[in-house]
Amino acid sequence: MPRILVFGDSNSWGFEPGTGRRYPKGTRWPTVMHESLGNDWELVEEALNGRTTVFDDPIEPYRSGVAYWPACLLSHAPLDVIIIALGINDLKRRFSLSAADIAGGAARLVQIAQQLAVDEEGRHPQIILVSPPRLAKLSDLADTFAGGAETSHQLRAQFAKTAEALGVHFIALGDSVALSDIDGIHLDAEGHKIWGRKMAELVKTLPRP
Repeated sequence: MPRILVFGDSNSWGFEPGTGRRYPKGTRWPTVMHESLGNDWELVEEALNGRTTVFDDPIEPYRSGVAYWPACLLSHAPLDVIIIALGINDLKRRFSLSAADIAGGAARLVQIAQQLAVDEEGRHPQIILVSPPRLAKLSDLADTFAGGAETSHQLRAQFAKTAEALGVHFIALGDSVALSDIDGIHLDAEGHKIWGRKMAELVKTLPRP
């Protein structure tokens, strides 16, 4: 049974804007994707609210994606498809990062996956790099993400460049859905369903293991 890993943040975890509750299975996009792919796939959901690509958060500890990434890859081996969907939390004002810096963090995650996620026969998984969408209308998080909206407009181009340089697949979340205006950084339920189906379409085009 082929195994697909989603490594993401609150938008993969299923954070519901306005309430903070977790969307149930069948609503959050990784499970929508899984249902579209069929039961002959095994889904591994590895999502954490506040997770960054590679940056340590002084206010919310244990959120650096790269700190957990090697163990994640090794513990869930073998993997056939890896989806990396991070970058929104890197837009927080306390990090003061450029779009190129954020794409550089994503690149580091891809490189580690290319080094470590190799099965006993020497086969590498298909890797999909997802670029975050533009931030929407910020409400309670406006101060936390001050300046992030402008930088978010540049992420698609930077992530696409990174994916091309590293030879992995690329898809832009913002090409299909927009973030909710309730808080400006999370998908609503309909966005999850649209995105899950879109990701399933992409995965179906990949060579089957």
